[in-house]
Amino acid sequence: MSRFLTGYNPDVLSCLANLSNDEVFTPPEVANAILDMLPQELFVNPNTKFLDPGCKSGVFLREIAKRCLEGQLPGYREIVDEIDQKKQNGLTLSEDDNAFLNRLQATIDHIFHEQIYGIAITELTSLLSRRSLYCTKYPHSEYSVSLFDNQSGNIRFKKIKHRWKDGKCLFCGATQEQYEREESLESHAYEFIHTTKPEDIFNMKFDVVISNPPYQLNDSGAGKSAKPIYQLFVNTAKKLKPRYITMIIPSRWFTGGKGLDDFRRDMLSDRHIRKLVDYENFRDVFPGVDLAGGACYFLWDRDNEGICEVTNYDAKKPLVMERYLDQFDVFIRQNLSLEIVEKVRNCNSSFLDKRVSARKPFGIPSNYEPYSSGIPCQFIQRIGLRYARKEDVTDSKGYLNKWKFLIPAAPIAGQTDFSKPIRFFYDGNTRISKPGECCTESWLVAGAFDTEEEAISYKSYFFTKTVRFLLLQTVVSQHISTKSFCFVPDLKTYKGTYSDEMLCEKWGISEEEFAYIDSRISDIGGSDA
Repeated sequence: MSRFLTGYNPDVLSCLANLSNDEVFTPPEVANAILDMLPQELFVNPNTKFLDPGCKSGVFLREIAKRCLEGQLPGYREIVDEIDQKKQNGLTLSEDDNAFLNRLQATIDHIFHEQIYGIAITELTSLLSRRSLYCTKYPHSEYSVSLFDNQSGNIRFKKIKHRWKDGKCLFCGATQEQYEREESLESHAYEFIHTTKPEDIFNMKFDVVISNPPYQLNDSGAGKSAKPIYQLFVNTAKKLKPRYITMIIPSRWFTGGKGLDDFRRDMLSDRHIRKLVDYENFRDVFPGVDLAGGACYFLWDRDNEGICEVTNYDAKKPLVMERYLDQFDVFIRQNLSLEIVEKVRNCNSSFLDKRVSARKPFGIPSNYEPYSSGIPCQFIQRIGLRYARKEDVTDSKGYLNKWKFLIPAAPIAGQTDFSKPIRFFYDGNTRISKPGECCTESWLVAGAFDTEEEAISYKSYFFTKTVRFLLLQTVVSQHISTKSFCFVPDLKTYKGTYSDEMLCEKWGISEEEFAYIDSRISDIGGSDA
């Protein structure tokens, strides 16, 4: 009892007040689905070592302990139940009973001391994880199911400081202004990714690295801008060279983007990724948590390369296909979509990623204050057409004196469940912009033309479900960019009104394939979400 009382006991309300906004706790059923991907003989082998470098609730470690115990002492539950029944009936335990209990405790001690390790992301999650695994926050106390000689056991938490250079952390990119905080506040400097030698943390080789790592850090950008950091946990895990890595992370890396382009290329080309399970709706994995683009988990196998088994969960129904992940520069997440994209690409050689403008087509930021005179400028929808100063407008692409079809840079803002039909564009969020007009970065110039008729024809092309479906294959967040159109053919000349029937015939899309397209894309007149 004295060892329990001498343990440091922080004020739980202070801990809760500083709880990280990226602490998405893993449900036990999801943890077990991830563990099911691993070879199950790992849990039978008493020499297998497991590491969770981003402990939150400790659920991975707890479920690993259960599997190890069952694997190394098969049928122990039934024997324990029989012994408990004897105790309840006041019967004396036999020598075999006592011998088994000693063996059970020795097995538990071995698993907890020699096989299972964790690095907590905050002080509070270290307490939660120890409670989950050891049945007490302090495993050097009499309440621990396996006694340690220290208050942390094998689940450590160390207060780490960022290493600043030019206002940014060298390891995670956190901003010094935002994260150089007083000692009582959480700095979100995670030990696993704030070292050049992660192998020195426990000074041992691990067979399995498994985690649900922190996802992002606010980066002081516009609005609720955030910098992803989960890729740093994956990359650091690879440095340890374990036999297996499995992590559950947001699916936004499929198309790259902010801080994820190199990670996407590395992951898609990595033949050691043998399984990838993808959920378009984040809530199907984490009930009550809303994150655009969904979630995925993967199995990385150090000693085996080959084709990847990709599983899509749509309405919780699995669809499995073996395929290489790097067939295209972006990952087409839906197996059913892949054949349609391949069919369209085989019929075309030019695509709209070469026509649609980059962000800030006229050099005007989204927070630009309108003027009462100057060059007519399309601002966000609630402001509409106002003016920008002539000296603030750039026109390096020659868009200004053309008829332009403008599309929003965030056409699906507010929709996070990608398993539901998506609209993208409609009359209310697009513009035909006249010669002499510009726009802020809230818009992209989807195309610029000499005549109004061409711009209107081009608009009808964008409004087809087939075009919007091809765009969907590259989108995992509310924003789009020029590269999002890499699967949408550029017809070069645009005349008349386009229809899905016309495009399906042109590209050889079958009725069955269009039925799938129709199920993924909502009508132009549908609701926003």
